[in-house]
Amino acid sequence: MAKLGERSRSSTTKKDIKGKALVDHLAKNPVDRDNKPFTTYFPDEEVLFTGEDIAESYPGWRMFFDGAANFKGAGIGAFLISKSRKHYLASTKIRFPCTNNMAKYEECILGIRMAVDINVKELLVIGDSDLLMHQVQGKWSTKYVKILPYLHYVKELCNKFTKIEFKHVPRIQNEFVDALATLSSMI
Repeated sequence: MAKLGERSRSSTTKKDIKGKALVDHLAKNPVDRDNKPFTTYFPDEEVLFTGEDIAESYPGWRMFFDGAANFKGAGIGAFLISKSRKHYLASTKIRFPCTNNMAKYEECILGIRMAVDINVKELLVIGDSDLLMHQVQGKWSTKYVKILPYLHYVKELCNKFTKIEFKHVPRIQNEFVDALATLSSMI
C-alpha cells in the first residue's frame, strides 16, 4: 500500500507514460547547438497522425503546437515536419501569468516563428485549439483585449509565407506535442 503522497504503480497516468517515452527519446537523440533536426524517427510515426492521415494529405511542411499547465508552470511546444520528413522541435516554459488562450497563441507563435527562421514558404499549421484556428481564419472575432495583440501578431507572421493554412484536429491527434509541452512545463 502506498503512503500518503506517493503514487502506486497502478495510478500511472497516460501523460506519465507519454512523458517518459519522450524523455527517453530526447535523451537518446540530443540536438546539437546548431539545432540540427533529429536524424532518427519514432518507430511508430503513425502515432502523430491517428485518424485522418495528415501526412498523406499534405505533402509540404507541417507544424503541430500545444501546451500544458501544471503546478510547476506552463510549457509550450511546437513541432515542424519538413517535406523530407525531418523533425524540428522547440519547447519553452512560459514565465508570466497567462490565460489558456494566451498560451495557445504563444504556442502557435513559437512554431510559426521557427518556420519563418528556417525560411519555410508554405506551411500547414495543425493544432487542437478551435478558438485560435477560427480567430486566425477570420471566422470568429475577439474583443478580449489580452488576445488581440496575439491575433494581430499571428496574422502579421502569416504574411511572411506564400501559403499558410490552419487545420483544427482533435486533442488525440496532437499527443506528441502535448507530451513535449508537458515535459517543458515541468523543467
